Amino acid sequence: MAQEKQDVETLKRRGRRRLVGAVALVLAAVIVLPMVFDPEPRGTPSSVSVRIPGEDETPFAPKLPAKKPATPVPPKEEFVVQVGAFASPQGAIAKLESAKLPYYTEPMQGNLTRVRAGPFATREAAEKAVQQLKGLGFEPGAVATKSG
Repeated sequence: MAQEKQDVETLKRRGRRRLVGAVALVLAAVIVLPMVFDPEPRGTPSSVSVRIPGEDETPFAPKLPAKKPATPVPPKEEFVVQVGAFASPQGAIAKLESAKLPYYTEPMQGNLTRVRAGPFATREAAEKAVQQLKGLGFEPGAVATKSG
C-alpha cells in the first residue's frame, strides 16, 4: 500500500513537471516565433519632445488661427426687360429662343402671361437686349432690376 501511494505521488509530480514544461514551451513559442517570422522588424517609434514650463514662465496660451472678418456679400443686382403680356406667349417665346435671349415667364391675373427677357448681369447687357428686342418686332419696356 505504501509502495502504491509512493508511485501515485511520483506520477503526480511527473505530471506537474510535464505540465509546467509544456506551458513554458507554449509561452516561449508565443513570444519568440512572431519575432523570428516577422518579415519586417518594427522600428522604434519616434521620440516625443515634451517641454514642461517652469513656474516663473507665462501660463499656457494656445495659438488660435486668425479669423477673417466675415464680409457680407452684397446681393447681386440683376436686370430684366419686359417683353410684353400675352394671352398666348408661345410666339414671343419662340422669337426669344431663336435670338438666344434668356427669358422667363410670370402668370398674371386672368389668362395673361408676362414674358420678360433676362436676367442680365449688367445694365449695359440689358440695354443691348432692348435693341435686339426692337429688332425682333417687340415694343420692350424699360430696363428694371429683378425683384425677388
